[in-house]
Amino acid sequence: MGTSASCDLVDGWALSEQELVRELVLARGRAMEWLARPEKEREASGYLHTFREILQQPATWLETCERAVAHTEALRLAIEGARAVVLTGSGSSEYAGECVRFALQKELDAVAVTAGGGDLLADSNAVIPPVRPALMVSLARSGDSPESLGALEAVRKREPAIRQLVITCNRAGGLALACAGAPAVHVLTLDDRTNDRSLVMTSSFTNVVLAAGYLSMLDAPEHYRQICRRLSGICRALLLGYFDRLIEIVERPFDRVVFLGFGAAWGAARESALKMLEMTAGRIAAMSETYLGFRHGPMSFAGDKTLLVCYLSSDPVRRAYESDLIHELHRKDLGLANVIVGENIPETLVRPRDAAIELAGLGEIGDDHAPVIQVVVGQLLAFGRCMAEGLHPDSPSQNGVIQRVVDSFPLYLMD
Repeated sequence: MGTSASCDLVDGWALSEQELVRELVLARGRAMEWLARPEKEREASGYLHTFREILQQPATWLETCERAVAHTEALRLAIEGARAVVLTGSGSSEYAGECVRFALQKELDAVAVTAGGGDLLADSNAVIPPVRPALMVSLARSGDSPESLGALEAVRKREPAIRQLVITCNRAGGLALACAGAPAVHVLTLDDRTNDRSLVMTSSFTNVVLAAGYLSMLDAPEHYRQICRRLSGICRALLLGYFDRLIEIVERPFDRVVFLGFGAAWGAARESALKMLEMTAGRIAAMSETYLGFRHGPMSFAGDKTLLVCYLSSDPVRRAYESDLIHELHRKDLGLANVIVGENIPETLVRPRDAAIELAGLGEIGDDHAPVIQVVVGQLLAFGRCMAEGLHPDSPSQNGVIQRVVDSFPLYLMD
């Protein structure tokens, strides 16, 4: 395909994304096959939005960085002096909180917990730490999930002194509108492009994680910018260097997948497992675990048709435990193949049937910021398997069991 033809394929993409699209097309791999189809055909095949939203992440991360930095003073006021931070969301948005919780607890010297919107609805007293002042951070793509709205209102009614921060991708969503102009509430709305149109969250997830992560670096905006730029570059390298390899892996005959991670990477593992489950409409059974937790029963899940995705830490102690578990998998000959993601991956961890996703710079970035990269690996694996199953990534639930926004249901609020 000539240069003029490749240039034609970037029509409709934002300027910040066009260079990446051109490079993927010129690479003449699987990405080019899917990108080369006319937009109407991509839409009819059901991957128009999801594919675009996965590929736009390196560009949107830089935009989210600047938007977050522009809110520095308001964010500082929201979190100043807080002794407890409650990160809440529903589904993927809850897992976004898991990806940033450890960094917030470490950097803010505050108790940081993640609580699903449903947990707050059922009994907020059981999940909100009893120390004050406290900040509740609501994370959302649309902001229209009934439990997210209900949890916010329930906590505001029960404990109006708890500060509220909303990070959402939808300026017209229920959370953003409900909090507009409200005292002790700040709303950080991300660019509309991050409000994914697909059923599944991809760019919305990683952008919310990046925005929430800035709460741990409010006194170092330039350092935050540097991290976001490095993450954007690593993500581009991942998409350009490993797209075909990841797609080839998920076209193998597997029926189960396990995602393994420690700390913040466990949040990435939970989200990755959900992506595989959602995009394959439940055809592929998926679970997430920590490396040490996997030994306690869950290892029985790993059969000869199980794919194991291992998110490696840059911390030497964690890496030692991770390596031990991977070697044990080798000795027991468990799994169809391992996908090992990290930097400086030892050759002894990789068998011929495995895939090593070597990402330069990931170790320097550190474990607190690696989840957005790890999640992109999970997104690509789920997208590739969805296409292999003949499903539509934009709406993989053919019978409508799950939808982009959960249907409304009765809310039973405590007095």
